[in-house]
Amino acid sequence: MRATGATIGGEQSGHTLLTAHATTGDGLLTGLQLLAALREADQTLDQLAAGFTPYPQVLVNVRVEDTAAALAAAEPLAAAASDELGDDGRVLVRVSGTEPLVRVMVEAADADRARSIADHIASGIGKSG
Repeated sequence: MRATGATIGGEQSGHTLLTAHATTGDGLLTGLQLLAALREADQTLDQLAAGFTPYPQVLVNVRVEDTAAALAAAEPLAAAASDELGDDGRVLVRVSGTEPLVRVMVEAADADRARSIADHIASGIGKSG
């Protein structure tokens, strides 16, 4: 989030970060900010969320010994996958903050496509050692 200047970040688990207000996730803060956004937009939650289309998400964890080598192996694969998906999905490859893993997350309009792309990237990382 710091690298891109993002002010809102979150995970499927519901963990949300609002960097303008706190450095850690806070459910009460998130709820209050949602209520403020609804009030500012003068819309219901259904109205505000009407444009949101959830995509299937696939997460593959790859156990690695050398995270730098794993990320270097993943970079061209992730870039090619992002180009392939275009506006129909996204790819995120990151090092776990708690385990010796590289996490490969792919979202795509089609779940099978997301799985195939994630597995392809994970395979390339696995070959890096």
